[in-house]
Amino acid sequence: MNDRIILASGSEIRAQLLQNAGLTFDVIIARIDETAIRASLQAEDASPRDIADTLAEMKAQRIAAKHPEALVIGCDQILAHGREILAKPETPAEALSQLQSLRGQRHQLLSAAVIYGDGKPLWRHVGIVRLHMRDASDSYLEDYVARNWDSIRHAVGAYKLEEEGVRLFTRIEGDYFNVLGLPLLELLSYLTLRGTLPT
Repeated sequence: MNDRIILASGSEIRAQLLQNAGLTFDVIIARIDETAIRASLQAEDASPRDIADTLAEMKAQRIAAKHPEALVIGCDQILAHGREILAKPETPAEALSQLQSLRGQRHQLLSAAVIYGDGKPLWRHVGIVRLHMRDASDSYLEDYVARNWDSIRHAVGAYKLEEEGVRLFTRIEGDYFNVLGLPLLELLSYLTLRGTLPT
């Protein structure tokens, strides 16, 4: 089956993961007001899992409406600290505050992906990773943010495990691809079963 695949995400890491797995695809970034949608869902007491899934579906749906012939992959990642949801930090001060709130505790990363085709969602999955952050000192966190701001400003929770951020953690439970923002193994399994990828 020669399906056209579109990744509705501007994430370089997600694109790199798909490219490394041998997929051919186009990137068309879905423009939705994530902040407003997330706030609305939180006001309705939606779970972090449902918020991640809804945002991923809305991104896929937005691009699929213009490209109904394609398989469109929408993605979203949510960091849940209890019932609190952390977004990408907008300033170094906010990044430091996020890291200080997470240190010495456990939180979850939820990575959702939804595939749209033929005008409807065909597949969805939310991968969950549990992360235990060490009780780092204020001075280390301040230096960490100063050294890494250009990179971590694009990451929920203000860290990147594939970089120096790995030093912030004592334990990680779950699939590393979900940490990077994509339930890659499950996605590839679906595309293979569908016949989009060769068996």
